[in-house]
Amino acid sequence: MNLLLLGATGLVGRNVLAQALANPAVIRVIAPTRRPLEPHSKLTNPVSERLEALLSEEINRGIDGVVCCLGTTIKKAGSKEAFREVDYELPLKFARDAHQHGVETFVLVSASTASTSSAMFYSRIKGEVERDIGRVGFRSLTIARPSLIGGQRDEPRFMEHIALQLLRVLAPILPKKLQINPAETISAACLNAVMASDPGFYIRNAESLVAG
Repeated sequence: MNLLLLGATGLVGRNVLAQALANPAVIRVIAPTRRPLEPHSKLTNPVSERLEALLSEEINRGIDGVVCCLGTTIKKAGSKEAFREVDYELPLKFARDAHQHGVETFVLVSASTASTSSAMFYSRIKGEVERDIGRVGFRSLTIARPSLIGGQRDEPRFMEHIALQLLRVLAPILPKKLQINPAETISAACLNAVMASDPGFYIRNAESLVAG
């Protein structure tokens, strides 16, 4: 399989990349990023500060499927407009470009709270990108909707850290949909979905992304 991976420097994206490179069924991973990744014989890593500048036929040539893990926070992005660019505009641009070049399988990492009718900006944008990628026309589309993601991030998120600690303590009594979704589990689900390429539209809710 030849895989296009978007968001390879993020928590889930890093795990997808590691699992894909270790999988003998994956022949090549193309991972466009803003900063260089560690070299690997199976990895092609176009680098640009503006990811949309990397959109091209070359990026999509021979690609069997796409896993999109692009995402940020409003605090890190600096504004709602910048957040929307990363979480909505870029995924949709790459989705449309891939489909135009014959790619029929797409996997999107979204959020458990995604809803086009949400009063919360973050959740509404997640809902809108789900909706509009769903309209692109992929033969196989899977959307993963994790809740709080467990794993080691590059940048500390204090409130998220506190929430994770609390959820770990309460895990034995919490319903699965409220439990931590480990990055490794989310990544495995995404990689399995893109490799299976089953026709249709699939949702992986948070309760199906709990470890074990």
